[in-house]
Amino acid sequence: MNQQKLVDEMQHIREELTGITDTAVAAVDGLLIAADAGRSIDTEGLAAIAAAGLGVARRTVAATERGELHRMVAYGSQGCAAVYPVGDIALFVVLGDEGLDLDLLHEEFPPVLERIGAILTDEQEPDEQP
Repeated sequence: MNQQKLVDEMQHIREELTGITDTAVAAVDGLLIAADAGRSIDTEGLAAIAAAGLGVARRTVAATERGELHRMVAYGSQGCAAVYPVGDIALFVVLGDEGLDLDLLHEEFPPVLERIGAILTDEQEPDEQP
């Protein structure tokens, strides 16, 4: 895995979409892989909580026969936290303030998740040429 490419991708996402304040990538077991977050965020704790929440969300979707989980979103009085599965190996956490357009975020994220997955598995990214 190219750690710098991962961090660059995370920073690019934060800079491109208004309202994103912090991001993190974690393994499905809750271990932090990388973070682009402020000092006030406990990124290791965030990774663990997000992994646990994603696991519960996946089980809920499966138990209720609702298909494949696309994302989990928690809303707070000062913004939201969205957690996206990156295949079966990882998860991507996006923290946003009140200015985050969640519809735009959800629309823009499929190719982002593909790129993150490719970085994590050291595969050629979709936009790269051999």
